[in-house]
Amino acid sequence: MKFTKVSHLHGEVNIPGDKSISHRAIMFGALAEGTTRVTNFLQGADCLSSIDCFRKMGIQIENNGDTVMVHGKGMHGLTRPNTVLDVGNSGTTMRLMSGILCAMPFDCTVTGDASIQKRPMGRIITPLSLMGADITSVEQNSCAPLKIQGKPLHAIDYISPVASAQVKSSILLAGLYADGITSVTEPFLSRNHSELMLDYFGANVTSVGTTATIAPCEKLVAGDIEVPGDISSAAYFIGAGLITPNSEILIKNVGINPTRDGILRVAKAMGGNVTVLNKRFAGKEETADLLVKTSDLVGTTIEGALIPTLIDEIPLISILACFASGTTVIKDAAELKVKESNRIDTCVNNLKAMGADIEATEDGMIIHGGKPLHGAVIDSHLDHRIAMSFAIAGINAEGETNIMGSECVTISYPTFYEDLKQLGQ
Repeated sequence: MKFTKVSHLHGEVNIPGDKSISHRAIMFGALAEGTTRVTNFLQGADCLSSIDCFRKMGIQIENNGDTVMVHGKGMHGLTRPNTVLDVGNSGTTMRLMSGILCAMPFDCTVTGDASIQKRPMGRIITPLSLMGADITSVEQNSCAPLKIQGKPLHAIDYISPVASAQVKSSILLAGLYADGITSVTEPFLSRNHSELMLDYFGANVTSVGTTATIAPCEKLVAGDIEVPGDISSAAYFIGAGLITPNSEILIKNVGINPTRDGILRVAKAMGGNVTVLNKRFAGKEETADLLVKTSDLVGTTIEGALIPTLIDEIPLISILACFASGTTVIKDAAELKVKESNRIDTCVNNLKAMGADIEATEDGMIIHGGKPLHGAVIDSHLDHRIAMSFAIAGINAEGETNIMGSECVTISYPTFYEDLKQLGQ
């Protein structure tokens, strides 16, 4: 898809439902007793993979578009799938579901697309194995496909080397079935949607500092879930509104959970004009509307505990840094290397092609802002975060930007290009 410079962006945009919360609503709803009604469910390819996998394990799920009904069968209601469970491109489905499958009284194999088969699964295989799980990498390379044989699980206190909500959630879900109290301690606090939703469904889960703890559970009880708009998807419009001239965008109903709001903190640190309006709660998740206006940005340093709160937004932040005066330093973000693409290399190589003054580091990048970008051919590596970020760069660069593999946005935001185009009219 091709992009050229726009003169302004104006209007309102409603962001699709949060991807992380949509996944969890399907999985936890499947394990609950009763029917879970999920509104504003994200109809992206990743979340549809979660629906597909749980249907294959005997769960009736009605997908009516905006509303999804999950007819739960209780903690022990899943049945052995007749086929391999294919998660597509969804790391969340793979890692969280594995924690559940390790406790089920059947065996199964879980795989995904070519990208998933390169992503690190040792980070869940190790702790789940410590709990007594029988989970192995078929190719013995710590990647999918994974072969899982359900076993009785033991409680552990796990010190995680990475701040990852997927790792934490996988262990907590296994902990629902363990023989005692299980805890996970992270180097920094990752997003806490699992803890909030498990609590909502009646699990005994607590969080203190960077440690989450769960007790074994006899039952989860279904409830209605209203999914807020995904702040990771909103980030592209936050960025677009800040750097596109003569712009004012109202982004409606965005989740602003403090474990996810790093993009708002970075925008503020860079001098961005973002106003948080109409704060409210959807269940246990805080949401708001965001009013974004064109701003003169300055460079900043992004590191440490801030990184897990914006890990998916770093490609977009690298674009913002190019339009800021001064230097932006991103560090402690080595996790970017094992996402859908190596996002450090992908961002740096593509931005260099557009004329940016940017260099990769071992755990991030350094961007010297203020150098005008020009159009280029961009390789998205079929990574939805890259495609959307460079669409924002493309509408602010001289000449024409052509994004290869641009259709990959269907993973998390199927109507992204239409929503962006409408704001420029």
